[in-house]
Amino acid sequence: MEKAMLIVNPSSGKEKGKVYAEKARKALFRRYREVVVKETQKGGDATEFARQAAQERFDVVVAMGGDGTLNEVINGLAEQENRPAFSFIPLGTVNDLARSLGIPLRPDKAIKALETATKRTMDIGKIGDTYFMNVLAAGMIAEAVDKVSVEQKTRFGSVAYFAEGLKAFSRHELLDFEIKYDEGDWKGEAALVIASLTNSVGGMEQWAPEAEVDDGLIHVFIITKLGIIDAAKILPQIALGTLKKADGVMYFSTTTLEIDCTEPEVKVNVDGDPGDTFPIKIEVLKEHLEVLVPR
Repeated sequence: MEKAMLIVNPSSGKEKGKVYAEKARKALFRRYREVVVKETQKGGDATEFARQAAQERFDVVVAMGGDGTLNEVINGLAEQENRPAFSFIPLGTVNDLARSLGIPLRPDKAIKALETATKRTMDIGKIGDTYFMNVLAAGMIAEAVDKVSVEQKTRFGSVAYFAEGLKAFSRHELLDFEIKYDEGDWKGEAALVIASLTNSVGGMEQWAPEAEVDDGLIHVFIITKLGIIDAAKILPQIALGTLKKADGVMYFSTTTLEIDCTEPEVKVNVDGDPGDTFPIKIEVLKEHLEVLVPR
């Protein structure tokens, strides 16, 4: 391996991107002959940098930022014929993919781990013409979470998401869904539909304990009961890894998924950011990327 590209979002992690960028560059130089550093200035930059790295046959692309930055990099790599290995230094609010891959949540430790990291494969999801790495959420709770501002994320971290979610719970809002998957279909009212490629959702690492990053499956949870009392009953089961057995929760795994909703103006939340409106179709691209993870 010779060439590495480091893509840095300088505003991520409470403006810590620039602080850690030089440390990451030095760590990569201990392993690669050439290291090119790219700083994002606006949305879409990370996608373009990753695409450039693939076309110029870099050996690895390392992203430094939150889930939005990682999502952009994956979208830049996904359709390229020659895809570099992928890794990242987490600076986000929740960092679900890092939790699922065993990448340290402390940036300094994640940087150190890059020096001896090894390759493994990772699934990604495709929704329309775009790609995602971790989770898709649909429902009024997901809509509420979309309203969390960058300033709120920076100041309050994951607490900001939790607060907005509680507000949605208190409004007792349900949506009508029609869902098709490998083994059948489901119709009904739901507060939240979660489709995850990994075990960690919203920082809760036992959300889907059976999920593996390369199992080729979407793990789907349909939460049909809504309210503060319902949430209080469900949270302990998430902690125990038994959410799929909870009252008011339907679970299945599938390789393809179609979701429609009676309110088509409602958007889907993809990897923590607003995505497409309904209807949507999702498929898994099994073991589509190579990812560097700690030994």
